[in-house]
Amino acid sequence: MAKIETPRPVRGTQDMLGGTSEAFQERFAHVVATFDRVRRLYGFQRVEVPVFESTAVFARSLGESTDVVSKEMYTFEDRGGDSITLRPEFTAGISRAYITEGWQQYAPLKVATHGPLFRYERPQKGRFRQFHQLDAEVIGAGEPGADVELLVLADQLLRELGVSDGVTLNLNTLGDGPSREAWRAALIAHFEAHRDQLSEESLDRLHRNPLRILDSKDPRDRPVADSAPDIDAYLTDEARSFFEKVTAGLDAAGVAWERNARLVRGLDYYRHTAFEFITDRLGAQGTVLGGGRYDGLIENLGGPSTPAVGWAAGIERLAMLVDMPEIAGPTVAVIPMGEAAEVRATGIIADLRRAGIACDMGYRGNMKKRMQRANASGAAWAVILGDDELARGEAAVRNLGTGEQEAVALDALIGKLATR
Repeated sequence: MAKIETPRPVRGTQDMLGGTSEAFQERFAHVVATFDRVRRLYGFQRVEVPVFESTAVFARSLGESTDVVSKEMYTFEDRGGDSITLRPEFTAGISRAYITEGWQQYAPLKVATHGPLFRYERPQKGRFRQFHQLDAEVIGAGEPGADVELLVLADQLLRELGVSDGVTLNLNTLGDGPSREAWRAALIAHFEAHRDQLSEESLDRLHRNPLRILDSKDPRDRPVADSAPDIDAYLTDEARSFFEKVTAGLDAAGVAWERNARLVRGLDYYRHTAFEFITDRLGAQGTVLGGGRYDGLIENLGGPSTPAVGWAAGIERLAMLVDMPEIAGPTVAVIPMGEAAEVRATGIIADLRRAGIACDMGYRGNMKKRMQRANASGAAWAVILGDDELARGEAAVRNLGTGEQEAVALDALIGKLATR
C-alpha cells in the first residue's frame, strides 16, 4: 500500500504548541489583553467584521493598482460565482460595515478590533502570510482632536506593553485636497525632469502614484526622491492649521514626535495626518504601528463624504518586542493513587477549578512519575489522595517548594489552598 503523504503547512503560516511557541503565545495574548484594556480607557468599543469580503471592497479601498490588490490578496471565486477576498487589512471592511449596517447614526464612532489578516508576500522576520493586527478607528470626526486621541492611545499602548524605548513617532501632513493636488503636480514635474534617473517601478508610478516614489527603497531613486519638494510649500492655511493643532495636542499630552516630511500614503483618499511608530529593534521591518487620516475612503465605497482616521499594529511584531510575561502553571497538582481515589479526585479538581484555583491531574502513571510531572509543571502544591486518605476523609497536601506535608480534610481543601 502506498504511503499516504501528509500535506505540509502553507508557507508563511504558523503552528504553535508549548516550549518557545508557548512563550510567544503568552506574549501574543499579553499584547491583545493590554490593547483591550487600554482601548476601553479611551471609550473605543469592540467591533467585528468578516474575515472575507467581496473583492470590490478591497479593490476600491486599496486601489486596483496597488501591490496589495495586484499581487498579495488571497482572492477566489465562491460556489455562487462571486469574487471573494480574505481580508488583507481591517479598515476597508469596517468602512463597508459603516455604510451597509447604518452605523452613521452613531458617528463619531470609535471602534477597535483585532484578528487575522492574509497577504501573499514573502515571509520574513515578524511578517507572515496569515498575520494578526490590532486596529483602532475614529469614523465621522473631521477634527484634529480625533487624530490626537488615536495617537495618544497608540503611545499609551506601547508604553504599557513596555516597548516604547527605542520607538519614535514619525509624523507628517498630507494636507487637504487642494494642498495634495498642488504637491502632486509639483512632484510629477520634478520626477519628469529626472525620469532618466528613476527605476522602472518608479517610472510606472510617476503619473499614477507619484507620492510612492518618495518612499522607494530602490537606491537608484533615492537622490531624485531626496531632492523632491516637501509638501510644506503647498499647504493651504486650513491644512497648516490642522497639522499645528495635531502637534499642539501631542505636545499637551506629552507624546514625543518627529517630523518626517517623506512619510506618505499613496492613495488619493488619504488626507492630513500620516504617522508611523518606528522601532530600531526589528531591522528593516521597523514599523510597529502606523496609520493616518482617510477622509475620502467611505465615499470611494459609495457612502457619504465621511472623515475618518485610524491605525493598525502587527501583533506578531509587538509580541517580538515585549518582555516575556511569566507563564502561569497550575497552582495545584492533584495526584490520585488507585481507582477509587481517581474518581474522588475528579470531583476535587472540578471543585478547585470552580473556586478559581488553577490545577491539573495526570491521566496515568505511578506515584513517582506523577510527582515528577507535578514538580516539572511548576505547581506550588501537590494534593495526594490514596485509599488510606480516602478512608480518613482527608488528603496529603505537600508544599513542592519546601517538601513539607500536612493532612487536610477534603471539605477544607478549597479554603486551605485558596489562602496559600
